Amino acid sequence: MKRVLVTGMSGTGKSTLLAELARRGYWTVDTDYGDYFETVDGESLWIESRIEDLLSVDDPRGLLIVAGTTRNQVTFYPRFDHVVLLSAPEELIVERLRARTDNTFGRSPDEMAAVLADLAEVEPLLRASATLEVVTTKPVADVADAVLAHVS
Repeated sequence: MKRVLVTGMSGTGKSTLLAELARRGYWTVDTDYGDYFETVDGESLWIESRIEDLLSVDDPRGLLIVAGTTRNQVTFYPRFDHVVLLSAPEELIVERLRARTDNTFGRSPDEMAAVLADLAEVEPLLRASATLEVVTTKPVADVADAVLAHVS
């Protein structure tokens, strides 16, 4: 079974991509929700035992697509067959964060500043480890097609 991590800064389209892939019948898990993370000293980190359990499942669909961005995700890179980075121009990220209705993260000035700082500091680290980068300025169906073509 193939395991794919979709990562990227807030507002790059991880949840939107997962919704599209789930609509197409793929097994997707958004680690921003559920019991996959805990907050330690103000920082969201994956609960390693939960992620380990998730990645240990062998599913007949043959493909697991996990989305999330945490400092400790690098611990699990060896367990993923692919690490896909979603990125977008800063202006588009700001626009998306201001307009989103399903998740309020990024709307406050402090959260927006943190996202923009992460864009400059963290995204280059994610890029260095990615097996594919998709710039999400195109329709989500095209993003999904690009990801699936890469991981198939």
